[in-house]
Amino acid sequence: MTTLPTGLQDEPNRHSVGARLASPHGGTKTARWAHELWSAVRAGDEYTAVDVVTGALHAGLEPEAVLLDVIGAVQHRVGLEWAANRMSVAEEHVATAINDRVIATLSPHRPAAGRGRVTVACVDQEWHSLPARLVAETLRLRGWEVDYLGAQVPTAHLVGHVHRTAPAAVCLSSSLPTRLPMAHTAITACQAAGTPVMVGGLAFGVDGRYARLLGADAWAPEARAAADELAAGPLPQPPGARQTTDDLPHLADQEYTMVAQSCTRLVRDTFQLLEQGFPAMRDYGDEQRERTAEDLAHIVDFLAAALYVDSAALFTDFLAWTAEVLTARGVPARSLAPGLDLLEEQLRDFPRARGLIHAGRAALGSRG
Repeated sequence: MTTLPTGLQDEPNRHSVGARLASPHGGTKTARWAHELWSAVRAGDEYTAVDVVTGALHAGLEPEAVLLDVIGAVQHRVGLEWAANRMSVAEEHVATAINDRVIATLSPHRPAAGRGRVTVACVDQEWHSLPARLVAETLRLRGWEVDYLGAQVPTAHLVGHVHRTAPAAVCLSSSLPTRLPMAHTAITACQAAGTPVMVGGLAFGVDGRYARLLGADAWAPEARAAADELAAGPLPQPPGARQTTDDLPHLADQEYTMVAQSCTRLVRDTFQLLEQGFPAMRDYGDEQRERTAEDLAHIVDFLAAALYVDSAALFTDFLAWTAEVLTARGVPARSLAPGLDLLEEQLRDFPRARGLIHAGRAALGSRG
């Protein structure tokens, strides 16, 4: 497995904010343009990509349709192609960068801002910024004054911006479930400042379950829904200041804290135990060793996130996705099992963690 892609939020059959393969709003009117943009993006041809988007606008497509049903649909496909091993990480980065830049073509079509001011940002440590950008641009096209803060916004900086600008709402985006603890911190901090928070992105679950669990004031499955929610009226005023355990009382057992603080050691020790138990690993080249360490790090990170929200589904869904990615690259899914066994052995004093690992192993076993 390689590093997690920008398109991770675009898993098959899952919708994240602003990233959709097909849309009832677009249909055949946008399909042609999406196909042409895909060809340009796949070739790494930014100039042709700009021409495609300009052509779609001149042909009469609404800017919002171009943004979400052409650019957003192509970005969704980028994620699918990476997962299927039909794009390299470098090619995926090029494609995402082109999609990000062609959005600027829509700037002359924005109406005057008149609805109010909102802040759109990615949570701390979340580098997948394009879904948030699609939301920000959708809101601008709907007449909002938008402060788009981009990727990996530290919570302290976000709250400072909220205090200075007093937005009607903060829209937080996160694609990776491993960022849910940071998202929780950002949600509660903005609410403590008196500003309601809407969240979106695959990190919060396809049905928004983790948005509700973490106390967000609203959740949107995609960009149009986010804009519609804000247009319907002010979001409810947030509750007063609260502690993390008010939302997540299971954290009192300290399992999440101890696993999160031990991630580096767990990955190192598991890697060393794998080398001892599987002599063939000693013949791995540098790249194979690096990829194995990355896989272990992702597994431990997702285990910690699952402990944070007390959700076996978060962990098992990740393992199932990882197995699909590995299979597409000619690596059998069963290669994940030894690492899980060694992790469980190291976490024998952590009953919730062992339960999650057991569920993960069962999920992998059910794949055959």
